[in-house]
Amino acid sequence: MNMIYSKPRALQKVASGYCPGCSHGTANKLIAQAIDSFGIRERTVGILPIGCGILAMSYFDFDMVLAIHGRAPAVATGYKRARPDNIVFSYQGDGDLAAIGLSEILHCANRGEMITAVFVNNGIYGMTGGQMAPTTLVGQKSTTSQDGRDPGLAGYPLRMAELIAQFEAPVYVARFALHRPSDVLKAKAGIAKAFQNQIERRGFSFVELLATCPTNWGLSAKECLAHVRHQMIPIFPPKVFKDK
Repeated sequence: MNMIYSKPRALQKVASGYCPGCSHGTANKLIAQAIDSFGIRERTVGILPIGCGILAMSYFDFDMVLAIHGRAPAVATGYKRARPDNIVFSYQGDGDLAAIGLSEILHCANRGEMITAVFVNNGIYGMTGGQMAPTTLVGQKSTTSQDGRDPGLAGYPLRMAELIAQFEAPVYVARFALHRPSDVLKAKAGIAKAFQNQIERRGFSFVELLATCPTNWGLSAKECLAHVRHQMIPIFPPKVFKDK
C-alpha cells in the first residue's frame, strides 16, 4: 500500500511564523489532521487566545474567532450554545488558560460544555516576553523570576489536567508530550478522541500538550526536547486522566 504524506486540507498553504523548534506548529497540524479525518472542516470554528496561539488564525483554513485574554472558553461556550451543530474548539497557552483565564476554563469544564479544549503548555509566557506562567517549573528562570521560580513567593506549577479531571462533567481529560515521534502519535490519537467526543455529543474534552519554547527558554531546539523529557514530564506526566 502506497502512503502519501501531505499537508492537511484544514491548514492553509502558507509558511509558518512560529519560532524554529516551537511545538505550536506540531499542535496545529495534529488538530488539522483530526478535522480532516472526520470531514468537519466546513462546520468547525476555532476560538483563539491572546499569545502565540493567535498565529493559528493565519494557518487554519476554517472559521476562527479571536477572544480577549483568557476568555476563549466563554466565547466557545456562547458559540456552541448558539450553533450546536458546529464543532467548536478553544486553543490556548498556559499564560492565557491557567492565569487570567483560569476561572473560565474551570467553570466551562465543570458545566460540561460540549466543546473541545486544547491546552498548549510550554511553561512560560511566549509572545509577551517570557514572563513566569502558572506552569513555570520550580527553579525555572524567566523575565519575572530571574533567579528561578521560588515556590515560597509564587507557589508551585498548576497541573491543569489533574485539576480538571476532578470535575464530574468532563468526559475526556488527557495530557501528551510533543517531544518525540511516538508521543506525537499518541497526542494525535488523543486529539482525535477529543473531537470525536464532541461530534458524538458526549461532552467536554480537555487535551493538554507539553510543548517547547526555544526563544524564551534560551535553549536550542534539540535542548528543548531534552528539557521536556527530563524536566517537564516528571512534573506533568503524560496520561489519560479521564475517559468516560
